[in-house]
Amino acid sequence: MLIQTLLYVGGGGALGFGYYKLVGCRSRACLLTSNPWVATIYGAVMGFMLGNGPR
Repeated sequence: MLIQTLLYVGGGGALGFGYYKLVGCRSRACLLTSNPWVATIYGAVMGFMLGNGPR
């Protein structure tokens, strides 16, 4: 169970960082995509929520 959660969190963080690198906001006006730390943490939180959803 812990391994699955860590995989979801790591994958979400990687996808969040990938979104920042590939799509990101160059004008710094977008809160989520203008900062790599925020995008990565947001992706990790989304991965955690997806991995630990209702059962």
